[in-house]
Amino acid sequence: MSHDLDADGPAISAAELARMIDHTLLKPTATEAQIRQLCAEAREHRFMTVCVNPTWIALCAELLADSQVDVCTVIGFPLGANLPELKAYEAAQCIAAGAAELDMVMNIGALKSDDHALVAADMRGVVDAAHPLGARVKVIIETAYLTDEEKVVACTLAKAAGADYVKTSTGFGPAGATVADIALMRRTVGPEMGVKAAGGIRTAADALAMIGAGATRIGASASIQILREVRG
Repeated sequence: MSHDLDADGPAISAAELARMIDHTLLKPTATEAQIRQLCAEAREHRFMTVCVNPTWIALCAELLADSQVDVCTVIGFPLGANLPELKAYEAAQCIAAGAAELDMVMNIGALKSDDHALVAADMRGVVDAAHPLGARVKVIIETAYLTDEEKVVACTLAKAAGADYVKTSTGFGPAGATVADIALMRRTVGPEMGVKAAGGIRTAADALAMIGAGATRIGASASIQILREVRG
């Protein structure tokens, strides 16, 4: 039996929260046994997705084929500096392997160089590869590297490119999600686009604060602990 927890955010049940979580394991040292465990946990708790590196997509898709859990993967990860053509190709290959959601890293250096055309084309290439195949795209803007003005530009470009979500962080940058950044991103993209908080979310209070600020998806590796706290 799950309980509501509303100390630092909206009242939400553990089951509702689970359907907002991407249960994540992106460490380069992740083993097959750990990926299998991740999928078993996701199945048990009915998380929205497992988020894994591309090499694990096929295994996860097989393990979760008869479940409610989708497979999410990362594109151009973690730096975002790959050629746009490679990101689009990677997106298509990942969907073919069984991914339903793609978290792509935008070209951070291009954004900071004010090359908005390149940033937009980079995002659009992944969206155009994904949407015809029914996959959703989240654009990771890596907030820790950006000024507030750059965050607004990045979110505006992602929305214009047709992405389904904007996401704060890879988890490999200097810092992760903050409530202030989620609120800024939500104000920028409006009510209809998804906002994913990721990076450093380790407690139920963290997760609920992000949701209260406007996040509609949470990326976490501490997902089990977060649900345990919500269940009391």
